[in-house]
Amino acid sequence: LMAGVGGAGRNGNGSYGSSPRMTNNINFNKNTDSSVSISKMDLIIPFSPEVPCDNNGQRMWWAFLASSMVTFFGGLFIILLWRTLKYLWTVCCHCNIKNKEAQKVNNHMNSQADGPTKNQNDKEEAPVSEVGWMTSVKDWAGVMISAQTLTGRVLVVLVFALSIGALGIYFIDSSDPIESCPNFYKDFTLQIDMAFNVFFLLYFGLRFIAANDKLWFWLEVNSVVDFFTVPPVFVSVYLNRSWLGLRFLRALRLIQFSEILQFLNILKTSNSIKLVNLCSIFISTWLTAAGFIHLVENSGDPWENFQNSQQLSYWECVYLLMVTMSTVGYGDVYARTTLGRLFMVFFILGGLAMFASYVPEIIELIGNRKKYGGSYSAVNGRKHIVVCGHITLESVSNFLKDFLHKDRDDVNVEIVFLHNISPNLELEALFKRHFTQVEFYQGSVLNPHDLARVKIESADACLILANKYCADPDAEDASNIMRVISIKNYHPKIRIITQMLQYHNKAHLLNIPSWNWKEGDDAICLAELKAGFIAQSCLAQGLSTMLANLFSMRSYIKIEEDTWQKYYLEGVANEMYTEYLSSAFVGLSFPTVCELCYVKLKLLLIAIEYKSEQRESSILINPGNHVKMQEGTLGFFIASDAKEVKRAFFYCKACHDDITDPKRIKKCGCKRTKMSVYKRMKLACCFDCGRSEHDCSCMSGSVHSNMDSLQRAFPLSSVSVHDCSTSLRAFEDEHPSTLSPKKKQRNGGMRNSPNCSPKMMRHDPLLIPGNEQIENMDASVKRYDSTGMFHWCPSKDIEKAILTRSEASMTVLSGHVVVCIFGDVTSALVGLRNLVMPLRASNFHYHELKPIVFVGSLDYLRREWETLHNFPKVSILPGTPLSRADLRAVNINLCDMCVILSANQNNIDDASLQDKECILATLNIKSMQFDDSIGVLQANSQGFTPPGMDRSSPDNSPVHGLVRQASITTGSNIPIITELVNDSNVQFLDQDDDDDPDTELYLTQPFACGTAFAISVLDSLMSATYFNDNILTLIRTLVTGGATPELEGLLAEENALRGGYSTPQTLANRDRCRVAQLALYDGPFADLGDGGCYGDLFCKALKTYNMLCFGIYRLRDAHLSTPGQCTKRYVITNPPYEFELVPTDLIFCLMQFDHNAGQSRVSLSHSSHSSHSSSKKCSSVHSIPATNRQNRSSKAREARDKQKKQR
Repeated sequence: LMAGVGGAGRNGNGSYGSSPRMTNNINFNKNTDSSVSISKMDLIIPFSPEVPCDNNGQRMWWAFLASSMVTFFGGLFIILLWRTLKYLWTVCCHCNIKNKEAQKVNNHMNSQADGPTKNQNDKEEAPVSEVGWMTSVKDWAGVMISAQTLTGRVLVVLVFALSIGALGIYFIDSSDPIESCPNFYKDFTLQIDMAFNVFFLLYFGLRFIAANDKLWFWLEVNSVVDFFTVPPVFVSVYLNRSWLGLRFLRALRLIQFSEILQFLNILKTSNSIKLVNLCSIFISTWLTAAGFIHLVENSGDPWENFQNSQQLSYWECVYLLMVTMSTVGYGDVYARTTLGRLFMVFFILGGLAMFASYVPEIIELIGNRKKYGGSYSAVNGRKHIVVCGHITLESVSNFLKDFLHKDRDDVNVEIVFLHNISPNLELEALFKRHFTQVEFYQGSVLNPHDLARVKIESADACLILANKYCADPDAEDASNIMRVISIKNYHPKIRIITQMLQYHNKAHLLNIPSWNWKEGDDAICLAELKAGFIAQSCLAQGLSTMLANLFSMRSYIKIEEDTWQKYYLEGVANEMYTEYLSSAFVGLSFPTVCELCYVKLKLLLIAIEYKSEQRESSILINPGNHVKMQEGTLGFFIASDAKEVKRAFFYCKACHDDITDPKRIKKCGCKRTKMSVYKRMKLACCFDCGRSEHDCSCMSGSVHSNMDSLQRAFPLSSVSVHDCSTSLRAFEDEHPSTLSPKKKQRNGGMRNSPNCSPKMMRHDPLLIPGNEQIENMDASVKRYDSTGMFHWCPSKDIEKAILTRSEASMTVLSGHVVVCIFGDVTSALVGLRNLVMPLRASNFHYHELKPIVFVGSLDYLRREWETLHNFPKVSILPGTPLSRADLRAVNINLCDMCVILSANQNNIDDASLQDKECILATLNIKSMQFDDSIGVLQANSQGFTPPGMDRSSPDNSPVHGLVRQASITTGSNIPIITELVNDSNVQFLDQDDDDDPDTELYLTQPFACGTAFAISVLDSLMSATYFNDNILTLIRTLVTGGATPELEGLLAEENALRGGYSTPQTLANRDRCRVAQLALYDGPFADLGDGGCYGDLFCKALKTYNMLCFGIYRLRDAHLSTPGQCTKRYVITNPPYEFELVPTDLIFCLMQFDHNAGQSRVSLSHSSHSSHSSSKKCSSVHSIPATNRQNRSSKAREARDKQKKQR
């Protein structure tokens, strides 16, 4: 009696999984004569009286299931039948074709036997079959479903979206009974589901038409889903009842979720595609299995007449399967039906395996997802740069320390680092400390997607760092060149600043079409600059330290004690800055502006950016009087702060002329208008003559009558340089300046740019004094390279440059440069050409060139010789720098500088051992003892001295080379500069210093003295070049001896300097300044050497010789006044005006090129000495007579007091 009702009375309403509305319908439709009903229905199908719309309780689930099964197996049968018939037809036709082909072959052979000369072109061409309409329809259907077109992609995405929508309708209907009788015209969800399935049916037809293999298509998962979801919908409309059934299979469409996201270009990486695939497979399997459990548990077993069902919601089934897959199994929900339990047995086997494999992999992918994989969001009003390449804790910390230095004023630039390896904990902590200005993203610049993430197209610049310590420099340069190519390929207009290790690899950058150094692209070649710095130290010891400190941002460290560190650190606080000059300087000569800036503004102006008539800009270092300031001239200053340099821009003669405190020079309210030519000339003349504007008579009388010629005296007017020089000479004839007669004679009436293009320099060969013009312009002799920037000689074989130990000893080398090089056949080339080129610059006369002797492995030097064979005065002594016999053979005690280099440094993993060869060689030289060679020669040879030792030599003048006074008896006094890779190894060079191992390199005594140089100091050039690309040009001009982009292009073509005949244009390139050192204990500056002011020396040298002083090389213990002073010296950069001088000081200066020195051999004075002249013997320091020193000291003090009163 209604067993289904009695057996289902768990909740008292006799309905499972039904709503209250459905429960009332069930109670209303109960059949009182159930016994008859049961007996009748048992003959047909199992039934249950819980169907609310059927009075007999008849279930129609079999009809829905039968529609799907008939569709599936019926179609499968038709496909198999078609393929069988097709196969039989093909076999039969194939036999007929074989017979026809055999007959055709026999006929063909017979025809060839009858007529063997038949033309091959008479063969019958097979007719080309036309494409049938079935093939066209198939191709069209394939395009529609392949997502190759926009329509196809829209269709695929729409099908997926509708599948998810159908799955959502299933979730809604799962709260209703498994089988119900809704009204199609009133049930909104059934109507929507019907529309979805009609669309699925049409899409199924497209897929069927486009399928190449119909059988495999019929068995696909998506086809099976359609078989069991689409036909039941039509059956439900026909029977006016609904069966929840297998509609949960729509969840299998989630497997295609990753494909849809790829069509939409959302998923791009393999990890993201894999992650979405795993998640979609796991979720779709989970939801599909839950749907099956929900069906069988709420329906019951058919053979039990559905009496063992239980009420479970769909989400309870989802919960049941999750706890089952995870092997937890709480037991609160479980399967009661036989079908449910049987399914759970198989699902545990597969689901557990899937859970155990998929879930850990999903978690791993999520955990390994790039922490720094986002995209950069640009901030309006704020620029950003991208830094890539060698990103490590050391390189990043050095870069940020210099880039974000407080002396740079406000740096409103965000730094974006891009690297393919995630940062370690230390580097991550560094990024967090600078999180307001630094961001890190993981990726590669070789990937365009990663370049788009960091917004490279809107970046202000891209900086590429190199690994200075790599074992293979060429491979590192190749990597950076590939980075440049990738970035330029993505965005050709981006400005790139890259570090390069080897000079010869810079040529490859010229092959990149979008590489343009005129637009700001720069390559900082570390080998070139390192060798250039060391070469300049051979000319002026300590210069490498001074230049390295100038473009590095250092904070001022105040020391109260009167020690050498106090003065050194005051100079270290100076940096190189650029600023536009005020209009008050327009029309003034460079020396006048330089003196005014130093005295009045407390700024050191060393160079300007000059624009020619063709608007081509060039950097002029310490030009002469012929260069007048233009409107908007860019000046290069040495100052301690960027704010100080603003004074040069704000200076106004009307407002600031009487101000003595430079800090009070602020922006004034004067309207800055362009002065007339007459006004500028009058103002310039008044500055030159030192009188006030009203008292000056420079612009009277004849000057007014000759305004036309006077206007041509300014480069601002559009006249040629030759006309300009003519006007200047005419002007100087009528109005003598403060230049001395010797200066005028040496200048030839005008001065030329030290680093100017040939267009700006004098082209008149008659301006070259003496017979040098005739000698240099010999058409049959090549003395200089084709650019005129370097001395040149025909290439010579290396065997002619090799010296044996005995030959070197008999040569009596003196005043030379000894280069000790460690290397072998396998070592990377260090680029010795970059070391030799500054020492062979054409602004030296031939007799001033220091001989260069290389001491090292002949196998290594043979590899370098190809780049050295065109330089004069270069010799090789095969041996080892650790051999004292080889060192004595080259007279190392008589050398001007000993350079110690190693090509094996980066081949050692232990950082502390990288510099072992250089350290051992340095200590070996310092421990050597020598005889008083010069004293013996002078005593026994009746005045004979080695070359360069003659006091009457023109090398003694302030314009020429600097010579040694005393001989060396101990190796510790030999001038040495040692290259280091590891900064901490500097502690081993000086055994008597007290430097802490953790002390920064620039604070150590060897670096301050200029005896050690590390490549790490060049890191600061990256940020310095970004803020001002002219800084790199200035540095390269100073240290390379005149290397230009044109010369780099020439070396890229031929890898060697090409000789050229001397022409006025190439000879004009010789006229450029160079760095030298002046001694103060004798000569024209001796009166300032004892107690004089540095500012007085600065002004006197500038006015008298056009020499620009910019530092002091002082004895370390000069302030102690003890009898046994230490011979070590240290560098003082840009001392203040009141800085007191001592007689032993050596002054760094920029000297002009002297044409007379090559022939006349008449020096201006005999005061100059080598950079170590006063430091070789302590006795030489005190050899100055005390009376002379006292007289000079008193005179200097009187002059200084008089000047202060005038102020």
